[in-house]
Amino acid sequence: MIIRDGYSFILAAIVIAVLLGITLNPWWAIGPVVLALYFAYFFRNPNRHIPEDESLLVSPADGTVMEISPLAYDDFVKAPCNKIVIFMSVFDVHVNRSPLAGEVKCQQYICGRFTPAYKNSVGFENERHMLGIENDRLRVSVTQIAGILARRIVSWVTLDDVLAKGDQYGMIRFGSCVEVVMPRFVEVLVKKGEKVVGGETVIGRIKDVQSLDT
Repeated sequence: MIIRDGYSFILAAIVIAVLLGITLNPWWAIGPVVLALYFAYFFRNPNRHIPEDESLLVSPADGTVMEISPLAYDDFVKAPCNKIVIFMSVFDVHVNRSPLAGEVKCQQYICGRFTPAYKNSVGFENERHMLGIENDRLRVSVTQIAGILARRIVSWVTLDDVLAKGDQYGMIRFGSCVEVVMPRFVEVLVKKGEKVVGGETVIGRIKDVQSLDT
């Protein structure tokens, strides 16, 4: 399956290939054809098996865990937290998924720079889009961060939308990273350097059953 956002890229590359092949030489069509194949690969959207256990949080992205660090406080979660940073290369699936079931309670888009997504400063300097997701047990934020090649952050949801765990909520073009911020009572189950799969890899487990109202 290919994301609908990718069809315009694929079609444009094919049209260029045809035009170059007809007006110049068939050899000139090779580059655009290869590019069309890459776009089909980049915008792929494979099916994922989402864990049903409500105490488990899943990765919002495919990629590599670049950082796991404590935060003294987070403005949305309103508690001490852990932050997980996942780097997506241009060869990873770029569809982003909700790590938990809940309602979109906060949405922020911040303009910024386009420095390489693997640098430590990208969460503060680069263009980014944050969603705050809440259910009756916890609040979690996920932030899409643009990189040196990623010049477009795409969101398919808005405030008050209800997401199931693993639901697709957006993507980033091309190469980027995603930050997940979750409260300390969620046990982190991944390690730095680990490869994760969006919607399938379990990144955390709620250790204490509690309600935000308590």
